[in-house]
Amino acid sequence: MKKILLRIVIGVVVLIIIIALGVHFFLDGAVKSGIETLGPKMTKVDVKLDAVSISLLSGSGKIKGLVVGNPDGYKTPHAISIGTVSLVLKPGSLLSDKLIITSINLEAPEVTFEGGLKGNNLSKILANLNENTSGPGGTNVAGATPKEEKKASKKLEVDDFTITGAKLDANITDLGGKTMTLPLPTIHLSNLGTGPDGITAPELTKQVISAIEKQAVATVASEAGNLGNMAGNLTKGLGTNANSTINNAAKGIGNFFKRK
Repeated sequence: MKKILLRIVIGVVVLIIIIALGVHFFLDGAVKSGIETLGPKMTKVDVKLDAVSISLLSGSGKIKGLVVGNPDGYKTPHAISIGTVSLVLKPGSLLSDKLIITSINLEAPEVTFEGGLKGNNLSKILANLNENTSGPGGTNVAGATPKEEKKASKKLEVDDFTITGAKLDANITDLGGKTMTLPLPTIHLSNLGTGPDGITAPELTKQVISAIEKQAVATVASEAGNLGNMAGNLTKGLGTNANSTINNAAKGIGNFFKRK
């Protein structure tokens, strides 16, 4: 009898482990699939990632190798590249009406700003998001299947969202493609979707892209004031007219961004 009970207990434990592993791999695969299918439809740019790993026991997880491409017409390889996204969620909320994520941290992303007075790649992605998502919370995604729209309508709560150690590669088209690499200050968003309606994935994406675009613009604006001082080095051998052109362009870019 004891042997039979022992076998039953072992069998139950093995079954629980198999179910847990199945849910784990299904969850990881579902997150990866959701990002790579809904992301391009919302942003109209390529969205790729290498791997997703979420622990059902601790609620901690990582998303690795997330790359957001650039809209048509832009030459730089991508708009945002993130090596690791760390997150912590409440496992008990996975099966509830609202998934509660206590923290998300984008660690040392590379952000590319390409553009000038006529617009930039980040603002274009944000415009695409606004154009391709509609309805309450942006749950109606252009070209999405009913199953994908159901995923987009999932309620979320994100208590703390931070972007740390970001690097900005600025490519200023009005200055002949002058490039600069600048540090981005920490971006911090909090209490997203804490109300009963929560926040949807499209809404969250809009807020994050908007925050990145605003910080990138502010960083370029502050640096633009120094570009005029660099004109002498930029235009050596090109004559005084070229020097004046660079100075005026730099001032124009700085003034334009400061108005935004």
